[in-house]
Amino acid sequence: MAAAGSAPVPSGGAPSAPQAPPRPLDPIDRSIMRLLQADGRASIRSVAEQVHVSRANAYARINRLIDDGVIRGFTARVNHERAGQGASAYITLKIVQNSWRTVREKLRELPGAAHIALVSGDFDVLLLVHTPDNRTLRELVLTRLQSIPEVLSTRTLLVFEETDLLDPGPPGGGPAIAAEE
Repeated sequence: MAAAGSAPVPSGGAPSAPQAPPRPLDPIDRSIMRLLQADGRASIRSVAEQVHVSRANAYARINRLIDDGVIRGFTARVNHERAGQGASAYITLKIVQNSWRTVREKLRELPGAAHIALVSGDFDVLLLVHTPDNRTLRELVLTRLQSIPEVLSTRTLLVFEETDLLDPGPPGGGPAIAAEE
C-alpha cells in the first residue's frame, strides 16, 4: 500500500517527542483499519469502495491515521511453520525490579523474538518466540534467556496450535474460518 505512505514506522519504542492527544475515530476510520489489518496491500480504490467514500477521502484518512500513529506500519502475517519456524512458545519471565528497559533491549536481540510485553500478575514479561525446532527453543531459553542477569526465572509455554484472528477468510467476504491443517 505504497500510496498511503511508504516510510516505515518504528514500533515498540517510546515516541521521540510529545504527541498530541489522539483524535476520535469514527466508524469509517475503524472500517478502514479493519480492512487494512485484513489486507495491508489493499489499494486506496478498494478501501474507498468498501467504506463508501471517495479515493481522496480514503487517502486522506489513511494518511491521518498514519500521521497520528494509529497505524504504525504495514506488515505481512507469516505462517511460521511453513517459514521454517515450527516451534513457538510464550515464555514468562520474572525480572529484577526496575530493569524492564534493559531486559527489553536484550530480548529484542534474541533470534525469533516476535512479541515482548510488560505485564502485571505473577510474572513481569511475556515473550513470544518462533524457532526452527524444540532444540533451538531449549537453547534459547536455557542459554540465552537465563544468562541475562536481570532475569530471575522463566516458564515456557509451548504453542501447539495458533489461530490468526485477523485472517480475512475466504475470498468473497463472509466470516473468517481457520483452516485445519
